[in-house]
Amino acid sequence: MKSKDERFYKGLGARIARTRRQRGITQVQLSATVGIAQQTLAHYEGGSLRLPASLLPALAQVLRITVGELLGQARPPGRGGGKRATARRLEDQVEAIAQLPRAKQRFVIEMLDTVLAQPNRRATGT
Repeated sequence: MKSKDERFYKGLGARIARTRRQRGITQVQLSATVGIAQQTLAHYEGGSLRLPASLLPALAQVLRITVGELLGQARPPGRGGGKRATARRLEDQVEAIAQLPRAKQRFVIEMLDTVLAQPNRRATGT
């Protein structure tokens, strides 16, 4: 591979690996879901094997990101603050909280309970 291609595939592989880990998905799980061998996925993530373009939509869907994000492109304008993006961010945060030690989980829950117990100022207009 040429150096520009090498950088592209290493970056793509790193984004796949990082997002997969953030979602709490193993290589075995991801590879089985998209129908490839785990070792092949490991080579894609390491950038030593070119990932076929036909695999991008399936990977993006499982990883809950856009193909553009997978390719290293920023979110399209107007897509960052919608309800789906907010819901996805909340799901990611819940997953991250679940990975915390129990004491930190209790702290986050107490914090959320405190915030949620306060009157909703937006609804009342104050």
